[in-house]
Amino acid sequence: MRTHHASAAKALGVQIEPGEELWGWAGRTLGAPARTAAGAPAWLRLVSAPEDKASGKLWDGALDAQHTFGDLDGHRPALLGMHDTVDDAIAYRAELSARVDQPVLSDDPILQHDLQLPDSWWQELAAALAKVAAVGTDRVAVRQQYMDRAIPEFVGIPVPTTRWTTAHGDVHWANLTASPLRLLDWEGWGQAPEGFDAAMLYAYTLLQPDAAARVRVAFPILGSAAGLAAEATACAQLLQTVARGDNLVLEDQLRIWSGKLRHR
Repeated sequence: MRTHHASAAKALGVQIEPGEELWGWAGRTLGAPARTAAGAPAWLRLVSAPEDKASGKLWDGALDAQHTFGDLDGHRPALLGMHDTVDDAIAYRAELSARVDQPVLSDDPILQHDLQLPDSWWQELAAALAKVAAVGTDRVAVRQQYMDRAIPEFVGIPVPTTRWTTAHGDVHWANLTASPLRLLDWEGWGQAPEGFDAAMLYAYTLLQPDAAARVRVAFPILGSAAGLAAEATACAQLLQTVARGDNLVLEDQLRIWSGKLRHR
């Protein structure tokens, strides 16, 4: 991965800066700070996959997002360039993006401490996600077939009527910055139940009651009939991860939430 990362930097005409390396799950991705020939700060991320799997939604997510959203009024790091290679049946894609120097709000997707964010931040986030929701796409973030299976199994209710909109698909606290607001990691965006991004952010905030209540204020679709499908889907997804041994700290709160959804 380091060899191909260095080769991609050369091909894209950037210099890797010493120090930080950021590895993704199972070594599938490698990112590091870089600087363009003009001196602009950038981030070079390399993703790898078997050649026969190097296609589809996740593989093309960043590129599709750039074509569709650009920098989303400054809230999304712009994609500056790409470089693809194949070596020994492994495909490598390098994505050069504008660098985000602000730290994310949490090292963990689950919010582990209370946050005091100004009303303007919440308003910006709601506006950015509304702009995403208004865009048409044939990409899919959540499948109806998944909802048909997972919601009855993990939440215990029939699948609610669903209105489909476009979602980022992975809104959590490790993908958000404070000032200025940036929304990171656009691999999985696509169609999802209306309010899905808000529901996912709420799910990852359940350990912090004050912050969770603030999510619901910022996104009034939560608690409404229109948002029931999104809430049930997000709750089912996280309960499924609990069943697999992940996100265990959320289990009690997720079960309380699922009970409220059943009551509704």
